[in-house]
Amino acid sequence: MKKQSGLKNATAHFKSVIITFSIALCLILINQNSYAQTQTTMNSTAASSYKKADNELNTIYQKILKEYAAKTQFIKNIKAAQLLWIKLRNADLAARYPEMGKYGSAEAMCRASYLESLTRDRIKTLKVWLDGIPEGDVCNGSVKNQ
Repeated sequence: MKKQSGLKNATAHFKSVIITFSIALCLILINQNSYAQTQTTMNSTAASSYKKADNELNTIYQKILKEYAAKTQFIKNIKAAQLLWIKLRNADLAARYPEMGKYGSAEAMCRASYLESLTRDRIKTLKVWLDGIPEGDVCNGSVKNQ
C-alpha cells in the first residue's frame, strides 16, 4: 500500500510539473507573438518614419525661406546648399547600398532608416537658423541672434 501511495504522489508531482511547464511555455509563446513583426511591417514602419522626418525637414526649410526672405543672398545660398545636400544624401545612400536588391528582405527598412538618420542630421543643421545663436557669438554669420 505504501509503495502505491508513493507512486501516486510521484505521478501527481509529475502532472503538476507538466502543467506548470505547459502554462509557462504558453505564456512565452504568447509573449513572443505579441512582439513579432513581419518584415513588410518593419519596412512600412521605417518608410513612415523617414517620410515623417522628410516632412519635418521640408517644413523647417520653408520656415527658413519665409523668415529670411529679405536676405536675398542668404536665400540664394541656402537653396543651393539644400540642393547639394539632397545630392550628397542620395550619393551617401548609393555608397551605403550600391546594388539595389542585393541586401535581402530588410533592405527597404535599412535604406529608409539610413535616409531618416541623414535627414534628422540635416534637420539639426537647419534648425539653427530658426532657433538662433546666443547673443554675443561673433561667429553667427547669417544666423539670427536669440
